[in-house]
Amino acid sequence: MFKRLVLVVFIGFSTVCWAQDKGLRINQNVPPPNVGQGKDNDQEEQGFLDKNNIRRAPIDLYKIISHDRDTTFLDTTQSIQKEYKFNYLRRDRFELLPFNNVGQTYNTLAYNFDSNHLKPRFVAQSHHFNYRDMEDMNYFNVPTPLTELYFKTAFEQGQQLDAFFTVNTKKNFNFSVAYKGLRSLGKYQHALASTGNFRFTSNWVAPNKRTRFRGHIAAQDILNQENGGLTPSSIALFEANDPEFQDRGRLDVNFENAENKLEGLRFFGELEYDLIKDVDSTSQNVVTLGGWGMYEDKFYEYRQNSAYDGFGPAYVATDLRKKTKLEDFQGSGYVRWENDVIGQLGGYVKYTDYNYGYNSVLILDQGRITNRLKGDLVELGATYQKQYRRFEVFGKGAINLAGDFDGNFLEAGIGYQLQPESKVTATARIHSVAPDFGFLLYQSDYVNYNWQNELNNIKTQELELDLASSKWLDLTVTYTGIDDYTYYQIRSNDSTPSPSQFGERVDYVKVKAEKEFRWRKFALMNTILFQQALSGEEVFNVPEFVTRNSLYYEDRWFKNALFVQTGLNFTFFTEYNMNAYDPVIAEFYVQNDEKLGAFPLVDLFFNVKVKQTRIFFKWEHFNQLFSSTNKHFSAPGYPYRDAVIRFGLVWNFLL
Repeated sequence: MFKRLVLVVFIGFSTVCWAQDKGLRINQNVPPPNVGQGKDNDQEEQGFLDKNNIRRAPIDLYKIISHDRDTTFLDTTQSIQKEYKFNYLRRDRFELLPFNNVGQTYNTLAYNFDSNHLKPRFVAQSHHFNYRDMEDMNYFNVPTPLTELYFKTAFEQGQQLDAFFTVNTKKNFNFSVAYKGLRSLGKYQHALASTGNFRFTSNWVAPNKRTRFRGHIAAQDILNQENGGLTPSSIALFEANDPEFQDRGRLDVNFENAENKLEGLRFFGELEYDLIKDVDSTSQNVVTLGGWGMYEDKFYEYRQNSAYDGFGPAYVATDLRKKTKLEDFQGSGYVRWENDVIGQLGGYVKYTDYNYGYNSVLILDQGRITNRLKGDLVELGATYQKQYRRFEVFGKGAINLAGDFDGNFLEAGIGYQLQPESKVTATARIHSVAPDFGFLLYQSDYVNYNWQNELNNIKTQELELDLASSKWLDLTVTYTGIDDYTYYQIRSNDSTPSPSQFGERVDYVKVKAEKEFRWRKFALMNTILFQQALSGEEVFNVPEFVTRNSLYYEDRWFKNALFVQTGLNFTFFTEYNMNAYDPVIAEFYVQNDEKLGAFPLVDLFFNVKVKQTRIFFKWEHFNQLFSSTNKHFSAPGYPYRDAVIRFGLVWNFLL
């Protein structure tokens, strides 16, 4: 808490200091751009004219650059998309179902297979929803200091805060610092969540604009107390909606002495130089050489004061503690050629050195379980992109040339601009990669949670057709075929999950459509998803339908000083064999004994915007107050959230 307070004070002090510099105001006669997709745009609110009629920097000069160098600008408007993103993850979680407490994991309602990694991922993937990888980091370029404060209430003795500050100390040098913190006790016994995400980024461009550098530091920790879910008797009391147990802390849980933690520290730096730079108003020919390096140290630890019988026998009766570590170093060199005729063509070579495992070897009657998987990989890849009139052609691919893990991917696609507001894109992908490290090697103080496996690569083939049209609708149709699908399951005569690999093929079809209808000051936003496992449904469980419908009203009040948005969100997904959660490995596993779902979620919201401040009020799961029974679960044994009123804000300072 002290670290969070210091950070907020530092950002506030920096903001005040920079606000005193009158030279930061840009006095230039430029028309305001058409910003954002919300309905609240005007010059003053977008920071063009202050109360003294002094012209400030246009909003489109506040640039946000992604890891892939896609550039957008700051959007301070209020829209239904901002309503969807006002949550702990700061992104639309339509395909995710949160657990009861903020900062806990999410069950997955629909799947995407567009990742192109060629190295096994780390353990505890259920704890990575709030973990920012290298590809998730943004860089900035701003004409004046920019601050953003995000706050939202949590559950019982806690709060969540995301504080961000960035400034260009010179026109060609920017840095940003941010901290996202959470502490929430939760409604149920022993369900505390405490997380922290520190980010520092910097980027620099040489005066001749031929040399560029960017880098970041990320320090992240995610701590969750684990209780194993409700006991069978408490589940019955919960479902019966017994009035004596409206205080959820009175319901018994399976244990109250365990917690797990995911922690990581990463350093990243990238330098590139334009070897040839021939750019004018009619042509472009640029050859760029570059390289980057990244080092990341991660660990996951499960600890418990005394053994729980439900997890089977244990090697020790008390003070169970096992830490899984990964040291990951990556370095890459690349060349990129941008030409008016050829397009953008690039190639790279990447070296990876990994060291995953434990500090002890396990000797069993059935054999020996090693303590380490370590080695190196050499990856060779290429990218291509070309825009020609209304057509866009793109592709990328890579293969592991050397190392202990085979892997490759290839992606190719073509896009066509039907109209200024409509574009259709077709993409094909193939991907082969080793299963996550947790499937290959795992150790625990519980006997059943120790294994070492040699598994086949997971091979994925995907076809995707995407229509993006503000005039018609946004539509995505995806077919995915998976060979050697890897998952966790509880086998017969066992009580705990273990790795499995499906010997047949999984075929998965997913159709997602979005469309908004407007009438005067009212709007209806619809997101509908249909999906089905055509084969392999016994190991690949998904709800057939997921829908979210938002009916809302927007208007300006008090002589246009206040922008108001109010309405309701209705979410529903069909009943299915929902994946279960295991706290020891922090992973979800397949179960086919209990169907859950088919319960509506109705949220009432009232949002207002004043200048660059957006304030949110929401009555979550409002309809639960009128239910005679409780059937809402996020996973077997883990109830979804009851009706609760929450509020928060997002506040931007543009100086």
